[in-house]
Amino acid sequence: MSKVYLEDYNVGEVFDSPARTLTETDIINFAGLTSDWHPLHTDTTYAENSRFGKRIAHGMLVLSVGMAQLFRISTDTILAKEFVAFYGMDKVRFTAPTFIGDTIKAQATVIEIDYKNPDSGVLLYDVVISNQNDETVCRFDMKLFVARQPS
Repeated sequence: MSKVYLEDYNVGEVFDSPARTLTETDIINFAGLTSDWHPLHTDTTYAENSRFGKRIAHGMLVLSVGMAQLFRISTDTILAKEFVAFYGMDKVRFTAPTFIGDTIKAQATVIEIDYKNPDSGVLLYDVVISNQNDETVCRFDMKLFVARQPS
């Protein structure tokens, strides 16, 4: 299943990541790293009185961990061997809260292959991050810049 060049991908191809449980340590470390100490993430009493009833993970933590889970599938799959750069992401939506102890995983589906020039192109994925109940918690389009097979 190793991918080397942009031409090794097909529209409709699906990749499923392993799962990972988010812990309180993850949330505190992320808050420290980003300086986002919003009480919804870090204050139990505050969060108990919120619409969620308990602390939730930062959306960007869920996005980061969920996306990184895809890279655990194996070397040279989601990222082709001739991967050049992360090109961007669009349409990021957080559709449900993620709580301490929730287990998330990601699924990426190739939705477009854009052959920009003879040397490279962009691989577009629809990425869905879901929890242990198969509820979508985050969804986005991810773009990767990938080299093309030499002619």
